[in-house]
Amino acid sequence: MNGVSPAAKAAQKPAPKAGRVLRWKNAGLFAVLVLLALPPFFVDDYIQFILDLILVYVMVSVGFNIVLGYAGQLAFANAAFFGLGAYAMALCLGRFHWPFAAALVTAAGVGGGAGLLVSLPALRLRAYYLAIVTLAFGELLRWGYVHASSLTHGSAGLAVPAAGVFGLHFATDRARYWLFLVLVALTLWGSANLLRSRFGRSLAAVRDNEAAAAAIGVSPALAKIGAFSWSGSIVALGGAMYALLLGRISPESFGLSQLLLHFSIVMIGGLGSLLGSVLGAVILTAAPELLRDIPGLEEILFGVLLIAVLLFMPKGVAGVLGRFSLLRERLYLS
Repeated sequence: MNGVSPAAKAAQKPAPKAGRVLRWKNAGLFAVLVLLALPPFFVDDYIQFILDLILVYVMVSVGFNIVLGYAGQLAFANAAFFGLGAYAMALCLGRFHWPFAAALVTAAGVGGGAGLLVSLPALRLRAYYLAIVTLAFGELLRWGYVHASSLTHGSAGLAVPAAGVFGLHFATDRARYWLFLVLVALTLWGSANLLRSRFGRSLAAVRDNEAAAAAIGVSPALAKIGAFSWSGSIVALGGAMYALLLGRISPESFGLSQLLLHFSIVMIGGLGSLLGSVLGAVILTAAPELLRDIPGLEEILFGVLLIAVLLFMPKGVAGVLGRFSLLRERLYLS
């Protein structure tokens, strides 16, 4: 007997080389970003536009998933946040002639403020009642876009001038792609870290059982306010990107059809999964474009995909991939 307990012997063993693992992980992420930055050198203008649009909807679906998947709130104000971000960018650049960075921050701030406003009914309403109120909020804003013609030009819409920052101009789809890629990468990185934090765990607790979360000291009100504000900022950034991409926006771009697309992306990709948001955006943006030349098939595919996912894959594509143990922790953050 040497007097050393098994626990002490285990403690004396060398710890895993966490630093080396982290370096390899960072190197892998950097390699992925480099590969994602290459397509503009090899694709035509049409494919480039589709790639830009995919990045827009990745941003939007990440924001929507925060409220719908991570916080568990049946709220449908996503199209409202999307439109506010687009109109904020258009007005700041075209009407007020602000610098691009200031316009981008303003769009995110407007979306966050709208998210804070929408979170107030969420403190008292649940399920379908909250869905109806938030849906009405989006339609009210769209009515405002139409009738505030002195500011928004009504149904005619607003032109969005090309933006630039630090001497770089984003006048082409290729240049915008790199800008969008940076914004999406930063959003995914920030969201992943925040979801792993105490705040992210509080969201999961409120989603799973609000009464139990309150009993262990989690404030459901603060969790919901934070989730809606955070979601509103991200989705508004997606709207700002959308305005830059199209070069012109109008009220009909932010109605129920847009909301249905956002909802379908999140459901097909996977609730409560950041990678699911990415996968859903890729599938529902690219697949319809491949079938656009066949009349009616685009709508049929859209409906069949949504029904199939709801019936057979309730956790979406990410849920299917998450059955593989090596992927599970990377797909789900709560």
